[in-house]
Amino acid sequence: MFATGDRAYVGTRVRRTLTAPDGQDPAWASAVVAALEPGEQAVGALSFAEESPGLFHLTTGREQPLPPPVTEDEVERTHTVTEHPTAEHYAEMVTNALARIKAGEVAKVVLGRCLDVHSEPPLTPVEVINRLLLTRPGNHLFSVPVSADLDHGQVLVGASPELLVRRRGDVVECTPLAGSIPRSPDAAEDRARADGLLHSTKDHAEHAFVVDAIVHALKDVCVEVEAPLTPELVSTDTLWHLGSPIRARIAPGTEAPSALHLAQLLHPTPAVGGVPLGAAYSTIAELEGDLRKWFAGCVGWVDAAGDGEFAITIRSALLDDDHLRLFAGAGIVAGSVPELEVAETGAKLGTMAKVVGL
Repeated sequence: MFATGDRAYVGTRVRRTLTAPDGQDPAWASAVVAALEPGEQAVGALSFAEESPGLFHLTTGREQPLPPPVTEDEVERTHTVTEHPTAEHYAEMVTNALARIKAGEVAKVVLGRCLDVHSEPPLTPVEVINRLLLTRPGNHLFSVPVSADLDHGQVLVGASPELLVRRRGDVVECTPLAGSIPRSPDAAEDRARADGLLHSTKDHAEHAFVVDAIVHALKDVCVEVEAPLTPELVSTDTLWHLGSPIRARIAPGTEAPSALHLAQLLHPTPAVGGVPLGAAYSTIAELEGDLRKWFAGCVGWVDAAGDGEFAITIRSALLDDDHLRLFAGAGIVAGSVPELEVAETGAKLGTMAKVVGL
């Protein structure tokens, strides 16, 4: 399932699953789109790292209104939670990254941390999606198996607030988010935090990295690329973000890239990677290790005409029987404060932790 706003596409049959060791391979993206039969959509995900997997299911299904949440009987559960890394170690990672930024090795890097949750009895994707329907931490709701084993394999579930790219005909849209602050239950404090974010020099600089990278990439295949001069506030249940709606048109007289090809072109943006990307990849691999896999990738759909939509895989969880992994990251730039980045990632993890009953 993949939903945007109040509309959802629900796959009812998977004819075939296509995988690739390198989800960024344009030839593979072309093969995915070419394999679609009339009435089908390819629904799947690209993982974060370079030369890392991609997976798409060729599905038939239906578009429908997003169903309302179902009232559930409470299930008694026990949860065992492990942090990777601890908050203290994460603050040290941020300090390390700031030293690299000061030395000129990297300008921005996004560092993440995880919660590993073991639940008894195990959570199900249906339960998680139902709870996401109640909280709606993001506009893009998804539940996508990330293996060919649809009955027993891992499932990527979440509600992302961030649109990587949408293509409808020749119109292309992106809404990157970068620069965030946790919300407050006190209305006056919450408003003050939002205003502070909107006028934060540090957060505007972090946001500009992302917008500039997307605009630069789109100009290779698009015309009329339009981005606002300043970002706007975007709210979720736990965070304020800076967001910039970007719009463009596919350049006439060229072979129009599909939504999947556009996702490959743009991903990973500096919102989940960093600047420059190569140095950010190296820093992430060294400081984070192998935490991400499908997290901070993108998830969505494409049809045979090339139209489609992809969201950044944030506010998400990877469900594998009784094991659930949650991931959250924060952008580190000059001026970042380790304790505030711990708080930001904690608020992001809290979105999905609340959904699973922690």
